[in-house]
Amino acid sequence: MNRIVLVLFSFFTMSMLTAQVNPIKTNRDFDERNLNVNDTLKDRARMKAGGAGVKNLNAKIEMYKIISKDHDTIIVDTTLTIYKDYKFNYLRRDNFDVLPFSNIGQTYNTLSYNFGSNALMPSFGARARHFNFIEQEDVNYYYVPTPFTELMYKTAFEQGQLLDAFFTVNTSKQFNFSIAYKGMRSLGRYQHILTSSGNFRFTINYITKNGRYNVRAHTVMQDLLNEENGGILDEDVENFKSGNPEFLDRSVFDPAFENAESVLKGKRFHIEHNYNLVQQKDSTGNNTLSIGNIITSEEKYYQYTQTAAYGELFGDSFVSSNLKDKVTLTDVYAEANAKYQHKTLGELKFNIGYNSFNYGYNSLVSLNEENITNRLKGNVISVGGGYKNVIGKVRLQGKFGVNISGDFDGNFLEGQAKYNLNDSTSVLASLNINSKAPNYNTLLYQSDYINYNWQNGFDNIETKQLGFQFKSKKWVDLALDYTSINNFTYFEKTEANNNLLKPNQFTDAVNYFRLKLSKELRFGKFALNNTVRYQKVLDGEGVLNVPEIVTRNTLYYSSHFFEKALFLQTGVTFSYFSSYNMNGYDPLLAEFYVQNQNEYGGFPRLDFFINAKIQQTRIYLKAEHFNSAFTGYNYYSAPNYPYRDFAIRFGIVWNFFL
Repeated sequence: MNRIVLVLFSFFTMSMLTAQVNPIKTNRDFDERNLNVNDTLKDRARMKAGGAGVKNLNAKIEMYKIISKDHDTIIVDTTLTIYKDYKFNYLRRDNFDVLPFSNIGQTYNTLSYNFGSNALMPSFGARARHFNFIEQEDVNYYYVPTPFTELMYKTAFEQGQLLDAFFTVNTSKQFNFSIAYKGMRSLGRYQHILTSSGNFRFTINYITKNGRYNVRAHTVMQDLLNEENGGILDEDVENFKSGNPEFLDRSVFDPAFENAESVLKGKRFHIEHNYNLVQQKDSTGNNTLSIGNIITSEEKYYQYTQTAAYGELFGDSFVSSNLKDKVTLTDVYAEANAKYQHKTLGELKFNIGYNSFNYGYNSLVSLNEENITNRLKGNVISVGGGYKNVIGKVRLQGKFGVNISGDFDGNFLEGQAKYNLNDSTSVLASLNINSKAPNYNTLLYQSDYINYNWQNGFDNIETKQLGFQFKSKKWVDLALDYTSINNFTYFEKTEANNNLLKPNQFTDAVNYFRLKLSKELRFGKFALNNTVRYQKVLDGEGVLNVPEIVTRNTLYYSSHFFEKALFLQTGVTFSYFSSYNMNGYDPLLAEFYVQNQNEYGGFPRLDFFINAKIQQTRIYLKAEHFNSAFTGYNYYSAPNYPYRDFAIRFGIVWNFFL
């Protein structure tokens, strides 16, 4: 990994020195409604005209474009808002619906679920370790008039830090590449919870001068390591809850074990390209017929190692020392597609795909006179399509996919209609129907622990979701959805299985309702930003558990100082979720499981922050959970896993426009 980073760093450094920085025009389909930020480049310090490396004074902020997997385009945003504060974390996205564990880099307990999906294949297991795993939809491509860099730094817990470095450049108007690496290491305040992770990503985006041919590609390599300790012991829970002064130093707790670690590694190579067979412009608008191809190759493995068995939590084992569970997945996907675009008729797309998968282990297991296979291996052929169009003020979009042959059945159908009532108000209705096999680790698992060996023939999980959104700058943002799930698959501990973990499938329907309200109220230089979620499991409570209320409210002050050289925000954020039967965490599987014995939650979290912006530099200082000492120590991220104590953390995001 270090050699790869060094080679690519040398490559982009050479390219930066020879980059053409002539001004470019925005794409024809660029939506100026996305220009919700000020041009923060106009006040850049100008270099002397005779100096070396003069900046491109004609470059505007709207020329620095970020292009998503689905070709949606936004612009680089260097402003400081309260939403930037919500995203300034390890995941670099709003964590309203998740609850972090005590150390940065550990997993997150989920407070609210979105079951909408267009997947046709089962997912790899160890889902608790995938919060920071970069998937295809997380990779963006770029188009910039001058080289652009972003450096992000944030302190961690006890000997560690988080750094995310990103660079992109257009070597010409046709070719862009980007390179980035996010690295993190944190010791943590409890014994044996060290975390270390690295996420490397590299992208290219090329289009010919006549616009007929476009190719995009990326490679992502990831390595996520966690030391596992099983949480604090039951006999120590009371010492934690009581606030016993002898245990305020969290390192004095003896965890369940101090001899295990888990690793999730993955690498992916992806390329997609298309060629316009027909590309003409007439009085009715663009008329384009294109063909394309997508190839994705991904390899993953998850490994759990432990120097000595711990039967109190995992049960009996085949061996007493040097336990090692390792599962791998190789997944190759190839697609051929055709797309027709017309200004009036819209966009029509059809594709046929081929998927080859190989999941499993290198050994066979015989248990209770039954043989457990070592691999799930096969092929799947699928077809799909999509449609997009704008008719007046209505934007229509739909997709479908179905596996027509192979080793897994699956299908999905999704559609949405968006109507703009005016420039500040819109409504959106959506439908999602999906059927796919449960995750691989519920179908097949092998372990040195006897209980963690199974092979199941579960039915497909079938979900139906109806959604509605209302967005208004004047009134309120509202989002609601209703989901019905058949064959819901989950992990649980049962008395019939000696209180040990097993996957299970719920044959009755699970019905789940969510409502989310968001609104910011402004009073001069003060603002109150509110987000509240209400949710209810109408049928299936006990197999799907969520808190009924989740809320976050931020009261803050913002203003310019020193002749607008400094922009400052400071305030307090209140977060809370109602108590419920919170899911437990199993470190061997890296999965959460359902438990219905004890309720957790109902504790407030108060964060005080001071954020500042100087030119393209954003500075963050936060006192996290500062109320922990006076509102009680009954706070947990999962059973036997305490939530974070009070901590002061500092961070910075620094943008460079060369």
